[in-house]
Amino acid sequence: MTETTPGTSRVVLLGLGDMGTAFARSWLSAGYPLTVWNRTASRSRPLAAEGAEVAADPAAAVAAGRLVVTCLLDDASVGSVLDGVDLTGRDLVDITTSTPGEARARAVWAAGRGARFVSGGVMAVPPMVGVPESGGYTFYSGSREAFAEHGAALSVPTGARFQGDDPGLAALLDVALLSAMDGMFAGLTHAFALTRRSGVPPARVAELLEGWLAAMLPAAGEFARRLESGDLTTGVASNLAMQARGEKTLLRTAEEAGVSTELLLPYGELMERHVAAGGGDEDGAALVDRLLKAPA
Repeated sequence: MTETTPGTSRVVLLGLGDMGTAFARSWLSAGYPLTVWNRTASRSRPLAAEGAEVAADPAAAVAAGRLVVTCLLDDASVGSVLDGVDLTGRDLVDITTSTPGEARARAVWAAGRGARFVSGGVMAVPPMVGVPESGGYTFYSGSREAFAEHGAALSVPTGARFQGDDPGLAALLDVALLSAMDGMFAGLTHAFALTRRSGVPPARVAELLEGWLAAMLPAAGEFARRLESGDLTTGVASNLAMQARGEKTLLRTAEEAGVSTELLLPYGELMERHVAAGGGDEDGAALVDRLLKAPA
């Protein structure tokens, strides 16, 4: 495989799971030369038929171009796959889901091997990739120069949002948003379980949930305003004492319906602790700092 001149638009992609394959197809559709490698070689064959070059191993793949994108199982897999591979002069863009600490350590690791590093956090599922109207995007952070050079290519699969020089910031924002989504899914699961035996059609429950949750989304802005100002009590519409009392009704209703309370209890217990500590007249934003552990 012939090495391309640094700065050309070839993309090298290591990892062809569902997300990696979606990214690969978006680059091929946009006319980007693409070299791929995957540990299970059979996953490369459909892409080869669509015009991708398939490398025999990671070293051969990396030798094909300056922009190297990794989309692997986890951070440990990135280190394992690239162990012993010459990264000199390469720009390593890692869209593998990782922690902020792992991303920062990987940036140091890459610099020690002569590569610029950019971390990515993909805010999309595979069907959203390559579909501009889907609203999917990817957070990027790390080498500003590397992102500037490859921003056009990185904007093809999803929107590309550069967040700054800290290589851990993309991962932090990625996990923060996914954590909020996790809480939403927990709420959806409980709501559907609660109404499962009620005779109310799930489609009707979904319609109500979508409208209600959309109406509640401005709470994020309210949290931000209170956290930035430090004012947790002025104009509070539903303070934590009221919410904690209301939580008891939610728990009793679940018990009546024969539904486990395991998805509700942690948040309810957190509110109870804060109210017991004297924060009953505060807004729910006060619980943010209660979650923070003391520095080690």
